[in-house]
Order: sequence, then structure tokens, then C-alpha cells
Amino acid sequence: MTLVAFDFDGTLSEAEMLVALGERYGVAETIGDITARAMRGELSYAESLRERAAMLEGLPEHEAAAAYEETALRQGAADVLERLNDAGHTTAILTGGFTPGVEAALERDGASVDRIVANELPVADGELTGEVEGPLIEGTKDEALDELCQEYGVDLANTVAVGDGANDLPMLQAAGHAVGFEPKDAVEPHCDDVVTTMDALERLFERTGLLD
Repeated sequence: MTLVAFDFDGTLSEAEMLVALGERYGVAETIGDITARAMRGELSYAESLRERAAMLEGLPEHEAAAAYEETALRQGAADVLERLNDAGHTTAILTGGFTPGVEAALERDGASVDRIVANELPVADGELTGEVEGPLIEGTKDEALDELCQEYGVDLANTVAVGDGANDLPMLQAAGHAVGFEPKDAVEPHCDDVVTTMDALERLFERTGLLD
């Protein structure tokens, strides 16, 4: 059995959840700029995440929920997940994004994974507080990957990580097989393989024997 861990924003999904939330509050462009810098490794991820979350303070909870509901998987992503699950592999999503958006996207396409490790944007009095909580703020994805390996009894060498941004680097470097999905320039040198579509990822998994 292999554990396959995916990033979400920019990998399983084309969208960035924080940008979508920012569109509901008129701050999408600024959030997008900060996101791009963080994914290129120009900013501390934790610092950038807190800065972006703070810009959403006061966003009504129903507006946030509507943004989450618009989150979608890339074309073909649900098929890749289904085939991995059917093959008996353990699948996980490790994302600095937010649980409601990930769950909404999976549900829309009838997809599932064994575990979601994500962050949360707290709500008080019907509005986002501007804070952010969760395991993948200061915590890194390699630590989360190691914890999943221990939980599911999988050797770290039998893991595949798929990601695109600087915050995925710890996970990509720790995994037995690192796959960059349209990776940023600073990330690509650390990838064993690079793909740009879910079809290409599926073919890669077939060539490496992960899928029949």
C-alpha cells in the first residue's frame, strides 16, 4: 500500500480559496499578490497566511460559505482519486487551505480521500474573525505526512507527494516520490516528475505501477 498526499489549492483545484474569499470582500487582488509571493517562497508561509486571513476580518459567514461552495476540483481529479482509492492506496489532502472548501469540492464531484489535514477560519457573531487556526500554519507538511505514515502504518519511502508551491517543499522532499503539478520555479528542481494535467498525472501513476 502507498500513501498518496496531495496539495489542494493549485494542485487538485485550480483556484486559491483565499482569493475566492477575497473576491467577496473586495481584497482579492491584494490577497492574490501575497499568495503568489508565498508560493514562490518569497514570504514565510505562516506570516503570509495570517496577513491574508486578517484582511478577511468581518466577512459575513454566509459569504464565506458561498465562496467555499464554489471551490471545485480540476477536471479529472476525481477520477484520479477514485482509481487510487480503488487500488487500495491511502489518499490524503494536506493543505494550508480550509476544510469547508475542500469538503465542498470533493462532495460536488462525488470524490473522497482517507484524510484531510487543513486549516480553519474562525467565526464569531456571524463574521470571520480575521484569525486562522489549524495544523498547517506553523506546522509543515512533512510533519503531517510523517504523522499519517505512523497512523496508517506506511513507510515514508512508500509515499507519493503532489504539490506546486513553496509550502509543499517539505512534503515533496520527504516523500518517496515527489511530483510537481505545474510547480513554481523554486519547487521544480525538487520534483522527481512534473505534470501539468490530471490526465498526465494518471498516466504517470500507471507508468510507475501505482495504478494498473
